Amino acid sequence: MEQKRQTKAKMMPHSMEAEQSVLGACLIDDEAANSIMNTLTKDDFYLEAHQEIFSAMYNIFAKNQPIDYVTLTDELDNGTLLQSIGGLEYITKLTNVLPSAANFKVYVDIVKRDSVLRKIIRSSQNIIENTYDSSDKEEAIDFAEQVIFEIGKEEETSSLVHIGGALADVIKKFDTLSKNKDGIKGISTGFKEFDAVTNGLQNSDLILLAARPGVGKTSFAMNIITNAAVKEKKKCAIFSLEMPRIQIAQRAVCSVASVSMAKALKGNLAVDEWKSLWTANKQLTEAGIFIDDSSMNTPMSILSKCRRLKREQGLDLVMIDYLQLMSSGKSKVESRQNEVSEMTRYLKIAARELNIPIIVLSQLSRAVEQRKGDHKPQLSDLRESGSIEQDADIVLFIYKPDMYNDVVNEDEPGICTLSIAKHRNGELKDIKLRWIGEYTTFVDRDKRPNIAKNENRIRVVDDNAYGDIPPEEEQTGNFDEVKDLFKPEEE
Repeated sequence: MEQKRQTKAKMMPHSMEAEQSVLGACLIDDEAANSIMNTLTKDDFYLEAHQEIFSAMYNIFAKNQPIDYVTLTDELDNGTLLQSIGGLEYITKLTNVLPSAANFKVYVDIVKRDSVLRKIIRSSQNIIENTYDSSDKEEAIDFAEQVIFEIGKEEETSSLVHIGGALADVIKKFDTLSKNKDGIKGISTGFKEFDAVTNGLQNSDLILLAARPGVGKTSFAMNIITNAAVKEKKKCAIFSLEMPRIQIAQRAVCSVASVSMAKALKGNLAVDEWKSLWTANKQLTEAGIFIDDSSMNTPMSILSKCRRLKREQGLDLVMIDYLQLMSSGKSKVESRQNEVSEMTRYLKIAARELNIPIIVLSQLSRAVEQRKGDHKPQLSDLRESGSIEQDADIVLFIYKPDMYNDVVNEDEPGICTLSIAKHRNGELKDIKLRWIGEYTTFVDRDKRPNIAKNENRIRVVDDNAYGDIPPEEEQTGNFDEVKDLFKPEEE
């Protein structure tokens, strides 16, 4: 005999008893009512009758009147809702549903839990419908992530707290700084003067780094990334729309090793240079640097990938190279300026959501080169500026006087200016840096390249240690001559 399978219709998560208990607590305890009115909303209740009752209670609460049997029935009767929710009998039942409101918080948690579960179910249904109708996978993914994120955002609550709690945190912060005056609050960039002005890169900040082509904005941003990842042990993500990942890695390893990239590409490295390269290779391999070199990345896809990376590996800093190569991913845009403005707003929102600093590289217009006498970049030089200046928390310009024969008398060749042209939370300042093109590296002005025959053959040291080794003393080596030196010791 064939058995018939019975299917049970699934109901949305809810608890009638918990909802009744919450409403009953409002009727018998003023303190409970005050807390509940500030915690729940009408939509947190599943049954329509309970939604109407809570809405009436909230209206009474808003009038600064006590919520009880008399005021509630009067409010419902005025709205001709009394009979639709079960009449006086149901209101009486609510007042008798629990003898004490002592455990009302437990019932509130149950109602809130079921409300969130229902929102997730409804959002999942919306995601399914949107996916069927969508013709763009990135828009579909972004919609799915956004609706789920909105649920979590809605559940974030804050309340008024006494200033004493905040003051305790302030005193603790001041005490920590007094014990470590050189302490960096944000992520250290490795550039002393810049860190002193900015206090490091701050969470949720959008940092715009702009320069003309060939000035070194990618190198400067990579110097920050490698310092944060290698020395500060931060997890960093690089989105390169211009340069393939092998070139990014090539720049990084030569910079960290202080080895000439030109010599490496020609195969003319000495044995001690190979040692430096292999040491840098080990440091970068162990560092938390993740590279995405897709030229099709959009702000939405970048945020989606960052969400996933932060969830799985952790994420502290993002670099995007560069803004003008990116598109919003939308098929129709009014103008390029509006599109860039929309992208910068989205990236600022992304920085806040991920609670990390995001460095965005940007091109400057030709106006820099067309000016006579003063080629120092200005905020008005930002290409397709739109809201770039408005959305960015920090705007940085790199200026190389050498490119325009603008070298100031007291400066020497190789000295560049990092201009902090906008700083939402601090001072504006011009900072002198030294550019070492051989290693694609920026360093503090008081440092120079030094070539020395030791384990770290080429390194950057202070002025007073500056020296050189005649080229004839160098000998070309190869990887096979040094690889055995870096094998792990056998136990």
